[in-house]
Amino acid sequence: MSDITSRIQTYLVRADLDRFLVETPVIAKYVRGFVDTLGELPTYIAPDTLYTYQVPELSEDGACSVLDALAPTPYDLTSILGGRNQHNERKLLLLNQVVEHATQLTGADWLGIYQARTTRTGQRVLVKLAYRGRPSRAEFPLNAEFAKGSTNSTVGLEGSARVIDDVAAYQAEGGGFYVCDDQVQSEACLPLFDEAGVIIGIIDAEAQPKNFFNAERIAVLSALAMVTPALLP
Repeated sequence: MSDITSRIQTYLVRADLDRFLVETPVIAKYVRGFVDTLGELPTYIAPDTLYTYQVPELSEDGACSVLDALAPTPYDLTSILGGRNQHNERKLLLLNQVVEHATQLTGADWLGIYQARTTRTGQRVLVKLAYRGRPSRAEFPLNAEFAKGSTNSTVGLEGSARVIDDVAAYQAEGGGFYVCDDQVQSEACLPLFDEAGVIIGIIDAEAQPKNFFNAERIAVLSALAMVTPALLP
């Protein structure tokens, strides 16, 4: 068994995606594709484009986003990443490159990469480092209470992937789903692990049609989950 095959299968088992083990050769193909895209980086992107992005207004208690209402001040990654420097900028550039490639491959309406980090106030959160789609929440608290209403936080705590084919049905059954776009009906949220199997972040993808995340699209996202840990700042 090749090293890449072994690593993919280990990831799928850890992420509770055993049912996609048959897709291992397809995932390996997409891993190679993602690696190839990293050799095609743009020569320059303005730092503000990498570090800052618009976010929705949050409710008074911070529990949910106010749909179609943007906060007056963009979110800035500078603080939680420990400053602006060449290392962080290159990592953010790489993450944006693979997010763009994954979005093109899957056709998802929204796709983003989050890293588990600690804020200056000592709170553990998932912070969004790169994404494509409409503005969405920047930080998801990593605690059991918030996870009751958030797929992202649940996966970030448990390390078990969620593939939701019908958001409305999932919520009706008691599943927690954080709404940034009320048109979304499908979601795939996959964990990121370090070499020791520790959860270090997540990948989240959403789409308006139901039953959107078929085996091929999950193969793309699994490949993204394989290459992303080495790109995190």
